Amino acid sequence: MINQAAWQCAPGHPLRIGVADLPELAANEILIRNAAIAINPIDWILQEIALLPWLEYPAVLGSDVAGVVAAVGHAVERFKVGDRVLGQAVGTTVNEPAQGAFQNHTIVLDHMAAPIPDDLGFQDAAVLPLGLGTAASGLYGRTQLALAPPLHASTARPEVVLVWGGSSSVGCNAIQLAVASGYRCIAIASARNAGLLKALGAGEVLDHASPTLVDDVVEAMRGRRLAGTLHATGSMDDCFAVVARCDGSRRVAATLTPPEERPVRVEATHISGTSLKDDEVGPMIYRDFLPQALASRSFVPAPPAKVVGQGLAMLQPALEALKAGVSAAKVVVTLPE
Repeated sequence: MINQAAWQCAPGHPLRIGVADLPELAANEILIRNAAIAINPIDWILQEIALLPWLEYPAVLGSDVAGVVAAVGHAVERFKVGDRVLGQAVGTTVNEPAQGAFQNHTIVLDHMAAPIPDDLGFQDAAVLPLGLGTAASGLYGRTQLALAPPLHASTARPEVVLVWGGSSSVGCNAIQLAVASGYRCIAIASARNAGLLKALGAGEVLDHASPTLVDDVVEAMRGRRLAGTLHATGSMDDCFAVVARCDGSRRVAATLTPPEERPVRVEATHISGTSLKDDEVGPMIYRDFLPQALASRSFVPAPPAKVVGQGLAMLQPALEALKAGVSAAKVVVTLPE
């Protein structure tokens, strides 16, 4: 098998298409023939700067893939060749190019992949993995918010989960997961995206551009208790100011490193979007929850895919499109099937 990848040869350089070797699969790995690849902000950041001290260049970037299983490791029981799947690739975390998304074939850990229904397009499925994994790690990780897990028939809980940056990829997934765990969800986002977020299950959506945002959120929380807060994007200072004034949990799980200076009563942690590969959250999401949730359509890929082209050569324009700014959409490149 001749596999090609879009290589990041060094920070500050554009992607270069070239051959990429595929090692023999480990016992718990699957090989996915990629049909769609989604782009995340970390991808263009890693193209510009050597953010991860352990990552060696040339590297194969990317986390989000969907496609068809081409091979399985000898201990894999959940998947077989020909299955339609999505997978969260962790190549930049483990410094293994074969496990990066930006190529024709990607090696994925079997507990970081899920089958997808026949009526779910690959381009739609590809929007999920890193956003889903990051949201799940923040909501359920033992060192993060440690909330009750998502269920297929959840029992309503009285507490509220606050999602700051609800229309981002992480935010859209966090809203749906929080609701599946039985919590009421209040989201902070642009007013123009309120319809999307309410369709995903948010009970209320407050406009991030409001000059009285902090007071608005505190008022919405009156008589309610926070179960926890997930900060995906937006003003962290405003988020902390709200949490400090609300009843309930003062814990904030954030996608960016929280600043040292914050209200005394607020505890903030940084989410690692791939930590679920090493703890119980990975199987909880990709094995126990997502397959049935996708099949029943109780969990939907969001934000919607924005396909910018086909083929590995389109990954560079896709990176530039995301860097230029995208709202309530996930940039996706498809590959010939």
